[in-house]
Amino acid sequence: MIIEAIELQNYRNYEYLHMEFSSGTNILYGSNAQGKTNILEAVYVCSTTKSHRGSRDREMIRFREEESHIKMNVIKNDIPYRIDMHLKRNGSKGIAINGIPIRRASELFGIVNVVFFSPEDLNLIKNGPSERRKFIDLELCQLNKLYVHSLTSYNRALTQRNRLLKDLFFHPEYEETLDVWDIQLAKYGKEMIGCREEFINQLNHIIGPVHEKLSGGRESLSIVYDPNSVVEDLEENIRRSRMADLKQKTTLVGPHRDDIGFYICQNPVEKENAVGLPQEKIDIRKFGSQGQQRTAALSLKLAEIELVKTLVHDYPILLLDDVLSELDGNRQNELLSAIDHIQTMITCTGLEDFINNRFQIDRLFHVMDGKVSCKEDIT
Repeated sequence: MIIEAIELQNYRNYEYLHMEFSSGTNILYGSNAQGKTNILEAVYVCSTTKSHRGSRDREMIRFREEESHIKMNVIKNDIPYRIDMHLKRNGSKGIAINGIPIRRASELFGIVNVVFFSPEDLNLIKNGPSERRKFIDLELCQLNKLYVHSLTSYNRALTQRNRLLKDLFFHPEYEETLDVWDIQLAKYGKEMIGCREEFINQLNHIIGPVHEKLSGGRESLSIVYDPNSVVEDLEENIRRSRMADLKQKTTLVGPHRDDIGFYICQNPVEKENAVGLPQEKIDIRKFGSQGQQRTAALSLKLAEIELVKTLVHDYPILLLDDVLSELDGNRQNELLSAIDHIQTMITCTGLEDFINNRFQIDRLFHVMDGKVSCKEDIT
């Protein structure tokens, strides 16, 4: 899949912008706060309907404007697609594919698969569980339409149940209606847990060798799904938690409280040292150094790329937002060598690392004050 061009109108700091991308490496460079990340965000929004920053639609609309438009031209399996995204300050967004409006955002998923990597993602391991759940949800929504339906339905039931738990303080006679939402939570929660388990298992088959290479063969990495409740017990656990839920006025059991763990084993330098010796797994969320946590986060992103390739039989579009400046030379080399065969959009403040290391640059854009110019002379 290839993104050929994108057009922005009244989006963030852009009054109007049209860009045509190379199918290889596209570099967007310029000083901070000029609009580089906004372009990557627009690509992500047009691919997933959501901002990677968690921004609301009205926050992405240019100051003093009521509407914003994003248009993106994509080629997938030799078939052209035009995605139109219409953001409104007061109202829900409109989406059209090849000029035909769609009713559900889930109809867009699967046309474009993107992997977004920002400096904030390097802290994915040490941040709270909500960040790791967000990672799972964003990736699964691109890969599994059943998960989109389950997640949407679960979140709707969770919102209604939590609202009812608060209202019961004034209307205790409605407590029996909690049963309706308990059934919904159990039904869609089980579907979510099943999809998450499969996703983590698939990632584990890929991430081990990736991490060993990044760590110079010194470490092995594995991911462990840590559900708040296993599938078999979810319905019963929701029922048992009701008294605690009523006291705290919120739902305490369910996949909205899941987490994933990251564990490393130190690989022995000499194979004979490993004979008969158990390998100790270290939870790097709690005990890992910052370097180990960042290497694991990078491994996760590289594994994500390969998983998309395995599941959809095509590489995703990779969006790198000023992440190279946060990595040392070895990890920069590993990342760039892993992506030299896929379409990539990279933001940075300077070009020294690319030029000094002779990295391939297929198209170069200079971004300054909401204006973008394509540079012919890369040297």
